[in-house]
Amino acid sequence: MLTFLLILSLTGCGAGGTDQPATNVPKVEPTEIMVSAAASMKDSLTELQKEYTVKVPGVKITFVFGASGTLQQQIEQGAPADLFISAGKTQMDALEQKNLLVKESKVDLVGNELVLVTGKDNTKVTSLEDLAKADVEKISIGTPESVPAGKYAQESLTNLKLWDSLQPKFVLAKDVTQVLNYVETGNVEAGLVYQSDAQGSTKVKVVTVVPASSHKPISYPAAVISASKNKQVTEDFLKYLQSSDAQQIFVKYGFKTLAK
Repeated sequence: MLTFLLILSLTGCGAGGTDQPATNVPKVEPTEIMVSAAASMKDSLTELQKEYTVKVPGVKITFVFGASGTLQQQIEQGAPADLFISAGKTQMDALEQKNLLVKESKVDLVGNELVLVTGKDNTKVTSLEDLAKADVEKISIGTPESVPAGKYAQESLTNLKLWDSLQPKFVLAKDVTQVLNYVETGNVEAGLVYQSDAQGSTKVKVVTVVPASSHKPISYPAAVISASKNKQVTEDFLKYLQSSDAQQIFVKYGFKTLAK
């Protein structure tokens, strides 16, 4: 009897052991994609990142924000990137010419408006023409060679016959975020930024929208990078950014939807 109970006890221990959870099952890591995006998209894309990772938890999205020209150069030099979202066509076209894009993936994602902003309490500047006043000493724009908003500003002010007279007043910035910061801190009296940037600040006011007829249409092209090792995952995220839900979030942050 004692022998029978001992065998039963040992059998029970063995059976219990098979019910224990396995401890050597490898953890599945999410697929990470790197997105190089214009600085003016930081707030909207940060919200969209949160939305997307809830919908697709197996994907981790990492952003690199900066001036479109700087991001373009980084990609040309081999910096890791799966998706590029530029604030201007010039930078995207440069990558396409070097066969660094999946060409069929390229889309115009959203649009924007160029606006003149000042500090909340500024009363000197009420129009673009006021920038020429003697008591308006400093105006900030993005460096035209690398910042699309700066390029649009240059084009507009040239067409409005203001560029030459205003050049001595310009404080050039590395991106639109820096332009906005200069205006917010009072280091300059006015700046030219996108509507989406101005909308996100409580320290500036929009004086006027720059006439759309004075510059080329503003659009943000996006494309998958040909060197991406996760092309399908990246293409899926880009498709999501074009969805109506995502576009509504872009609009909330001051961007414009584009006619398809």
